[in-house]
Amino acid sequence: MSLHVKICGLKTEEMIRAAAAAGADSIGFVFFEKSPRYLTMGEAMKLRRAVPEGVWVVALLVDPDNALLDDLVTYVHPDVIQLHGKESPQRVAEIRARTHIPVMKAIAVSGPEDVTGAEAYEPFVDMLLFDAKPPKTMAGALPGGNGLAFDWELIGTRKPRKPWMLSGGLTPLNVAEAIRTAGATMVDVSSGVESAPGEKDAALVEAFIRAAKQDADMVKVKE
Repeated sequence: MSLHVKICGLKTEEMIRAAAAAGADSIGFVFFEKSPRYLTMGEAMKLRRAVPEGVWVVALLVDPDNALLDDLVTYVHPDVIQLHGKESPQRVAEIRARTHIPVMKAIAVSGPEDVTGAEAYEPFVDMLLFDAKPPKTMAGALPGGNGLAFDWELIGTRKPRKPWMLSGGLTPLNVAEAIRTAGATMVDVSSGVESAPGEKDAALVEAFIRAAKQDADMVKVKE
């Protein structure tokens, strides 16, 4: 399986084209108002048309209500729904059944018990995403995109039964190490390729994708 790279929190057509040209496999639209990467439904509709065929559109939602889900399906048609809130396994199942769209549940990780806790979601999701859990003392922490990393070896010691994506504090400088340590085949980045909160840097996006995919190719050669 080739390495899958997701660039999350894109807000312009120019950056969508740049990410796709650099080899991004999926891009993320953020529907969380407190995020500097937030998109309205109307903005997402326009950007959706700029996404090349074959590149996934992932909609990041935080504890969405049914009205938001219905609008999302009607107007944006995402390929994957990423749930980044406190959704229970039952609510995840409801969302998947209502939308008929593959669902990825984000799991906040600070210790081994968080990785083990992901097992409760496995029957109800298509994918998992492991992100760093922000400390309670962190002011203004978002559900994701905080630029924090966690101990990647926590994933390497317990492989989920569903496909999974590694996120949290990844940058062009550490993504290769993260892939090797965790054994990831999918990675996700947001703040790690930004020049300022919510502002993606095309050069950093290209560097991240190159570092991630070149390292994966090297691992294949060694195998």
